[in-house]
Parts: sequence; structure tokens; C-alpha cells
Amino acid sequence: MKNQKTSLIYKLILLVLLFSASAKAQIQKVEPPFWYAGMKNSELQIMFYGKNISQYEASVSNNVVIKNVEKTENPNYLFVTIDTKDVKASELIFSFKNNNKVAFKQKYLLKERRANSADRKSYDASDLIYLIMPDRFANGNPKNDSDASLTEKGNRQDPSGRHGGDIEGIIKNLDYISSLGATTIWSTPLCEDNDKQHSYHTYGQSDVYKIDPRYGTNDDYARLSSEMHKKNMKLVMDYVTNHWGITHWMMSDIPTKTWFNQFETFTQTHHRREVITDIHASKIDQEVCIDGWFVPSMPDLNLRNPLVAKYLTQNAIWWIEFANLDGFRVDTYNYSDKTAMAKWAKSITNEYPNFNIVGEIWMHNQANLAFWQKDSKIGAIENYNSNLPSVMDFTLQSQITSAFNENEPSWDNGLIKFYNNFAMDFLYPNTNNILVFAENHDTDRMNDKFKYDLPKYKLAMTLLATVRGIPQIYYGSEIGMGGDKGKGGDADIRQDFPGGWAGDKNNAFTKEGRTAEQAAFFDFSSKLFNWRKSNEAIHFGKMTHYIPENNTYVYFRYTDAKTVMVVFNNNAKEQVVKTNRFKESIKNFKSGKDVISGKTFDLASEITLEPKSALVLELE
Repeated sequence: MKNQKTSLIYKLILLVLLFSASAKAQIQKVEPPFWYAGMKNSELQIMFYGKNISQYEASVSNNVVIKNVEKTENPNYLFVTIDTKDVKASELIFSFKNNNKVAFKQKYLLKERRANSADRKSYDASDLIYLIMPDRFANGNPKNDSDASLTEKGNRQDPSGRHGGDIEGIIKNLDYISSLGATTIWSTPLCEDNDKQHSYHTYGQSDVYKIDPRYGTNDDYARLSSEMHKKNMKLVMDYVTNHWGITHWMMSDIPTKTWFNQFETFTQTHHRREVITDIHASKIDQEVCIDGWFVPSMPDLNLRNPLVAKYLTQNAIWWIEFANLDGFRVDTYNYSDKTAMAKWAKSITNEYPNFNIVGEIWMHNQANLAFWQKDSKIGAIENYNSNLPSVMDFTLQSQITSAFNENEPSWDNGLIKFYNNFAMDFLYPNTNNILVFAENHDTDRMNDKFKYDLPKYKLAMTLLATVRGIPQIYYGSEIGMGGDKGKGGDADIRQDFPGGWAGDKNNAFTKEGRTAEQAAFFDFSSKLFNWRKSNEAIHFGKMTHYIPENNTYVYFRYTDAKTVMVVFNNNAKEQVVKTNRFKESIKNFKSGKDVISGKTFDLASEITLEPKSALVLELE
């Protein structure tokens, strides 16, 4: 009898264990994995993923209201929308019933938000953004160079492979970045990318709620943000709304056939984004532009599907709250449906009114760029408001690497390019909130285009430091790094920062480790950008500029309290600039002190400039 009882108890225990294992296996993913109480938009759409989960009826504890339950043709997904209004931070219990019996339960946390989270200050024209490709910046933790769960392993010998740079490497070099005068870091994406090769750029993400283990953990990313905030620095996340990677976990079990944009046969975008605003464009051209895949390895997300739009909106907000972010840069912004993107941007800025978002609008026409900035009068022609606070000034970017190479001016060559660029500023609703740059991780390296000519580099940096907008520089250029995209492809413009790896012969992160050439680049950059930190006339002042003459260009940035005069000589010979022409801007000022050399210049009659040089004069 005793043996029979023991056997019966054993069977009961086994049944309980099997049921428990079955219940745990029922839900494989919950996204967002947790949420925050007290959000302005109290509706939360939770995606539950598990085998045949849609056959169950969901309920939730704590008197929380379920507003909607949505199923798709895929029975493995259940989208449950709850109302969190007046619900305090707490643990919720979701119950899943079948035939009126609870089959399994799932805990779900509503966490407390940081104090004043909604009012966080974002990056603006007082900042300098430092762009990093983390895999190529610094390897702070060699133990995570490879990960057993991910396909591509670390291989620094492969120019296009994973080199091991990580979040820890950024944290360890924050003082270096700060010493340069940078106040903000924009890192290319850090979420998991499980592509078989070339995954180091991380734009083909396979899990958008998880930091790639080869960079670190989610907690490491939050720690990066915390360490930056201790140093009064800001963290900008590179967000991707247009596509995921072909290895994203949903690709093996798509929630619904309309989650991704698909044609009968593979169709790649033609990249001709002019069709978006072209009143004569054909529907097929517009469709291929927006719905075509960026590349074969990047499935195109369909933001017209409300489930997808909500998923991406909540994912963005989740990262802002979790990592205490200070802003976004959004990749391939105008490759997605423009109405859906306007709603996405509005949802973010509704929650965070001061939050800045800059979109990559890679176009070389000011009207096309201005169309995409919030409250654009160009957009209003089509009754459209993007709600996107900032755009990237690609027109200026392309001119920087050409104009400073043109020693002999003509009607449309040389410094007149800059004048013409800024003369189109009337198209923009907010010129202070435009991102200005000479290069990034996708473009030719500036120093290579300048043939590593330090004077030309100084001209370019002086321009970025003193014109309207938010300046962004690209890692390594401040020590003279280059790379030829035409010869070496993307890998050549994304080389490893010297000193970021144990055993590097040259450590440019330290003053002692820099070569004389690296020091010349860095010392100039550091002096210029640290000066810029505290100059409000440069940050938010007005601008008056004068038509270039003899390949010289003069403009003034000013407020009621301060005036800065910037003078460029783009000639290979010394130039004398007569000051009488600038009386309306010089006013009663008698002299100007150059912020780099400390030398004082008399403004009474003329200023002499050395070949290929610029002066930044604080007027006195």
C-alpha cells in the first residue's frame, strides 16, 4: 500500500511539473517586457507570443481594464491593450483561460518612472555630437567579442568583421570624448544584429528589445547613460523605423502578412525619394520607394499596420525610459510612409515635449529637406506636418568636402557654396535645430578628401563650430583618421580607433600616446569645441553673412550681448580683407580676439589672413 501511495504521489508531482513546464513554454516572449506607470498615453499594447496563444482568453489583475484584444491570422500572437490610467507601479498578473479554466498566468511589471521623466532636456545647438561606431571605437571587455547565441564571431583581421568594440569601451573613454569638447554621443545601433556577416554596423537588428551581447547587456547600456549624465553629457540612440534584419526573430513566424511590406517578387527600393513630394509621381514609383526593401537582408516594416506602428512607438518610448535617453537620430527616415512617421514622431514628442529627434533625410535639395522638419511651410503646401524636430543638413555636408578643395573661385565654386546654402535657410522653420556635419559613417571620410591637409581640416571644423545648427563630428577625424570608401568600401571609413585595443602600438586616447600629427589635429579641435561650449551667440544667435569675394567669406553670429566675427580665406595665398564693408555688423566694436591664437586684430581698416585659414574673432 505504501508503495502504491508513493507511486501515486510521484505521478501527481510529475503531472504538476509537466503542467508547469507547459505553462512556462506557452509564452515565449512578452513585448514590451515591462512598462512604466504614469505615462501621458495610458494605453499599452502588450504582445504575447507563444504556441496557439490566441485560443486563450486574457484577463488581468488589479482592476486594470482591458480595452482591446487583437488576433491575427497567426495563432501564436495575441495583442492585448490595457489602460494604465491611475494604475500605480505594481505587479500585474495576466491570466489565460481556456474553457473557463485558467491554463497559465504571466507576471507583468509596471515600474516607477524617474522624477520629471517627461520633461527631460534633449540635445540642441549648444551641444556637440560625437558619432561613434561602437564595434570600431574601443574594446573595453574582450570577453564579449563573440557570443555563443550569435552567428558572427569576433575577427579583427577581417576589415568587415566584428572587431570587438563595445559599450564598456565607450564608458572607459568618456573623459577623452569630453576633453574634445563633445557633450553628446550618438552611437550607431546597439541592439542585437544576428546577420551571418557584416553585422558590426547593427542596422539589421534581430531583437529590438535587447542590446547585442557582443556590445554588452541592457544594463550596460543604462550604465553608459548614467555615467554620461554624471559628466553632464547626453546619449542619443540611433533608432531604425524603416526595417529590421532578415534574422529578426519574427521573420521565422511573422505576426501577420502585413507586418512587413512584400511584393510578389523581391523588390528593392529605388532610393528616389523625390517621388514622395513629387505631385507628378506615379503610384508605382511611390510604392516601390516606400515599400521596397532597403537591401535584401533588411525586411521593410509596414508602419501603416496599426500593430506595427504601436509596436515601434512603444519600443522607442521603452528605451527612452529604460536607458534614460536624451534624444534620437532616426535612420532612413523618409523611406517609411510619411503619414505613419508623422504619427510616430508625434507620439514620442507628446510624451516628451523637449525630446529632440533628428531624421536622416539624405537629399541634396533644401526644399526637400525643409519639407521634413516640423511645422514646415513647404510641407504645409501638401497639408503635411512631419512632427520631426530636426533634419540633417546633407546639402552643407556635400559642400564642405568640395568647397575647401577649390582654391580658385568661380561663379559657383569655392566659398560661394556656403553662402548659397545658408541663403536658402528661409525654407526651414527652425534653422537652429538642423544637424550640421562634414561626414558620418556612410560618407567619404573628410580627411581623405582633403588629402590629410590640416589647414583644410581646420577650415571645415571652424565652419561646423560657428554656423547655425547642431554640429556633429565623426570619431577619429579629430586625430586625423581617414579612409577611402571608393577603394576600401565601408570598412575603410570605419577603421578601429588607435588605442582602443590592448596591444595597439599607438594610443590616441591619451596626450602622451598621440603622434605629433594626431596631436595637431586634436589640440586644435579641443580648443575650438571647448570654446564653443559657452558661447550663446554661436548656439542661438542670429547670423549675418556677406557674399564671398576672392574666395574669402565673412559672417557674424550675434546676440544683444555678444558678437562673433568669422573670416575664411580659402586661397592658397595670403589675403587682405577690408573691414569697411562689414560696418553694419562690426558697429562700434574696435577689435576682435581670435579664440584659437589669442591674437587681437584691429577692425579699423583691414584683416590679413594666412593661406587656407580662418579666424574666429570675439569682438570687443
